[in-house]
Amino acid sequence: MAAALDEAAGTLLAVWEAAREGTTSRLSSAQLRAVMVVEQHDGINLRRLATLTDMLLSSASRLCDRLVAAGMLEREPGRFDRREISLHLTPEAVRLLAELRSDRRQRLDQVLAGMTPEGREALLRGMREFDESARRREATAVSEAGWPVAQGSRRGESAAEWVDDSAGDPPVARTA
Repeated sequence: MAAALDEAAGTLLAVWEAAREGTTSRLSSAQLRAVMVVEQHDGINLRRLATLTDMLLSSASRLCDRLVAAGMLEREPGRFDRREISLHLTPEAVRLLAELRSDRRQRLDQVLAGMTPEGREALLRGMREFDESARRREATAVSEAGWPVAQGSRRGESAAEWVDDSAGDPPVARTA
């Protein structure tokens, strides 16, 4: 089962990567990941960004320098500690992420159009269950390590909040 899923997921990742290349060609994968983390955790400090992106603090700092120079991130002194820096997306980064999501959804719509309604529903059900299982595993691993568990996803949504973007089509998860 894992091998079959790995093979099928390769196709999904190829669709996502094509959208990324089409809209964010000027950002590396690491830069895009950092922008998405800042979107989910507006005002995040550099240390937490490094932790969430699994980078060394010095590497995350250099990455942020490049993102600031590219007009994607803004730094501002922390509210409680002026020595701490808060990271925020620029309007350009917000626009870029919206463009990426739009392109990705158009590409997914093209693939989904070739599936039966039953197949789309089964895929959605399976993906929801997969997402919930993965989030439970991650939360368990994080809590066992003694780290704080981030609740929900971007803009405070939980994994169970879905949007039905079009009549007749299955709802789509709000993801980056």
